[in-house]
Amino acid sequence: MDKIKDKVKNLSVRKTILVYLIISLIISFLLSAYITWAASKLQEQIWWKYTDKDTYFAAVEMENEGYMAQIPRPESYEMSRMDHGISEACDFLQTYSVLIFSVAGSCVSVFLFYRNKLKKPIEELEMASQRIADNDLDFRITYENRDEMGHLCHEFDRMRGQLEENNRKLWHMIEDERALRSAVAHDIRSPLSVLKGYQEMLIDYIPDGTIDREKAVEMLQEGMKQIHRMDVFVDSMQKMNSLEHRILKAEQISSPQFEKDIQSELNVLGKEKEVHLSVGKTDELFLGDQEVIMEVFENLLSNAIRYCKKQIDIKVTLASEMLTLSIQDDGKGFQEDAEKITRVFHQKNIKDSLTHTGMGMYLARLYCEKHGGKF
Repeated sequence: MDKIKDKVKNLSVRKTILVYLIISLIISFLLSAYITWAASKLQEQIWWKYTDKDTYFAAVEMENEGYMAQIPRPESYEMSRMDHGISEACDFLQTYSVLIFSVAGSCVSVFLFYRNKLKKPIEELEMASQRIADNDLDFRITYENRDEMGHLCHEFDRMRGQLEENNRKLWHMIEDERALRSAVAHDIRSPLSVLKGYQEMLIDYIPDGTIDREKAVEMLQEGMKQIHRMDVFVDSMQKMNSLEHRILKAEQISSPQFEKDIQSELNVLGKEKEVHLSVGKTDELFLGDQEVIMEVFENLLSNAIRYCKKQIDIKVTLASEMLTLSIQDDGKGFQEDAEKITRVFHQKNIKDSLTHTGMGMYLARLYCEKHGGKF
């Protein structure tokens, strides 16, 4: 019984309204047939009061296959006002009962169809639309019937989830933008302040001859380091700008080819460290931008090489729907949480600021997110 109810509940809108109309028409036909029969009998009872009984029974005795005796309809003036009114009402019911009950049944079926099939999902969608308009996305649409309205509610809820995810990403972008502005101001101001100090010292001391040539050259060399630091910073900013417009190029990545590419990177970057590489063997192919994935790997590997003591473990698993890359070293590791270390220009050691901008983890996170993944 429950299976039948569930099947009826999940009928399509088209089939449901057809079932409602068919049932309403059948019920309307049966009711109109009964009302017509009852009106005819009532009418005959009224006419019987004004019929000559002897003449009627004589007619009944003469009945044969071609002749059927009927109670004759009396003239209106022969009947009382009440009987005449009832007789006319019976005529009306016999003539129009089918039309009346068909229209009434159709109206009832439409009302029941709306109440049972459309009212709840429409209310759910109206509520959802209002909450989305109020920028409130913390809700779920609970209508779960497997019909067109259920599919519409499911798609609407999926849109709500996407809006919520977009809002989260937008908020994250705003936070990154805020951190970026702060980092830009800091990273530009620091080398400029150092250069300004060197320039002021050279202007003050060179004319007086109070500074020797070796000291002046040393100060100029320090100034060049600060200029190089700004060059690195500008290159990083250009890389960030190009990242926003970078379009991923989907290509098939096999396990043997990916292992070969990683090994090539290790031959260049990991010569001085003890590196253990483990790649799961599979015939499945992963669809992604291999160049972007290798950039993520290079960022992680460079970070591990800088902070490990002597050993790095790399583990790769590849499937058609997921590629997992894990790099673990025997260093102290990050003391901050993942949210902090993936911020733009985050640096663990301030001494690295001359050669490293602190963008490696940030770019790795962005590349993973552009792939629809997680860092």
